[in-house]
Amino acid sequence: MNGKIQSFPFSADNNARVLILGSMPGAESLRQQQYYAHPRNLFWDIMGDLFGAGRELPYEERLAVLRENGVALWDVAHSCRRNGSLDSNMTDVAANDFQRLFATAPQIHTVFFNGQTAAALFRRLVRPDLNHELQLVVLPSTSPANASVPAGKKKAAWSKVRTALK
Repeated sequence: MNGKIQSFPFSADNNARVLILGSMPGAESLRQQQYYAHPRNLFWDIMGDLFGAGRELPYEERLAVLRENGVALWDVAHSCRRNGSLDSNMTDVAANDFQRLFATAPQIHTVFFNGQTAAALFRRLVRPDLNHELQLVVLPSTSPANASVPAGKKKAAWSKVRTALK
């Protein structure tokens, strides 16, 4: 699969105060049309610990719980070409429309990146044209491909999301 793939719409409302950004959904997420659908991705386990938005809830309820807690969810890339699920295989990347997101959710003050690739893409493709004051925080990727960071360390680092909402 090296065709053009597209991300999902953002999950945010005007209550959002923090934004979690991935790079582009992986193959399993695209197949299921759900963020972080791979069963070994720790994202929903961590969101379960932090907000009660765990994998045991239906997908739309998980998104609703995050929105109720002021958390927006999206990806930096709107579209790209990629063979497989690895971020390192992304080419021909086009960014999402962040002006539209910030018009919907003007209270967002902190962006948390799910891994280094999302942060690098944001800094390269989005930040230069963005006219919105933001704190940028890179967190360890929740992807199973990031096996060098133990789950406990990932969960501890991701607790910063909850702290930013206080």
